Amino acid sequence: MEHWNSSVGSGFILVGILNDSGSPELLCATITALYMLALASNGLLLLVITMDARLHVPMYLLLGQLSLMDLLFTSVVTPKALVDYLSRENSISFGGCALQMFLALTLGGAEDLLLAFMAYDRYVAICHPLNYMVFMRPRVCWFMVATSWILASLNALGHTMYTMHYPFCMSWEIRHLLCEIPPLLKLACADTSGYELMVYVTGVTFLLLPLSAILASYSLILFTVLHVPSTEGRKKALVTCSSHLTVVGMFYGAATFMYVLPSSFHSPKQDNIISVFYTIVTPALNPLIYSLRNKEVMGAFRRVLGKYMLPANPTL
Repeated sequence: MEHWNSSVGSGFILVGILNDSGSPELLCATITALYMLALASNGLLLLVITMDARLHVPMYLLLGQLSLMDLLFTSVVTPKALVDYLSRENSISFGGCALQMFLALTLGGAEDLLLAFMAYDRYVAICHPLNYMVFMRPRVCWFMVATSWILASLNALGHTMYTMHYPFCMSWEIRHLLCEIPPLLKLACADTSGYELMVYVTGVTFLLLPLSAILASYSLILFTVLHVPSTEGRKKALVTCSSHLTVVGMFYGAATFMYVLPSSFHSPKQDNIISVFYTIVTPALNPLIYSLRNKEVMGAFRRVLGKYMLPANPTL
């Protein structure tokens, strides 16, 4: 099979979900609306958490980082896909593909770890409320945030460099929304079975270990909540935790399908749908799930809106 030189001047063709859709115009409008919603909702949540001093607590520091990751994650993928469809230009350079893969893996991995730290935060808040500010003091919170970013970026760098070192065949069409490991390995003109096993092991480690920590945290939380004498206290704890578990279910379900299930379970159409879900749909819904069911966030939003955006009453 003929190879092509993956140099700086070489490129790929991203044949994403918009090109393969039966109703591309409707899907393009839907994706655009979801992207605008993700920008607005995550941007507003970040603004509220930054501007309102009452939200300068560990829970909302971590939530702000989640919004930042979602905002960046969807921006790495969605504008490129929309511009490509509208301009009928689907090419991406070799370097651009590598950069997109690195950023997507970094942001996805950082969110994966951050969700586990957020579960620990809820565990401490509910099960050890008197020691909350000891276990979740600012230095510990920033250590959690730094750990999420650093470990995810190192993992992404290793995978990006190894994936892009393969020789690729003349059929360089990536039938996927973005440059990711599974669809790129299908184009490699070399034996990738050993590396696919490494991707599987890394996926299990990066996804299932944090997921196990989340499940353990919420099992302990549920046990504690069931023994809370106050009905209102039980309800508040369960509402807060259910929001987090909804986000966890959406994120880990899609990521597990993409990086843990064997390649025999994958098809281009399924992979595209899953990618749209965790790169576009989930970032748009996450802040709504957290904020619409959180009285503190909604109260802070009204305070910030009233203080910084609404005009003052004119003096009579």
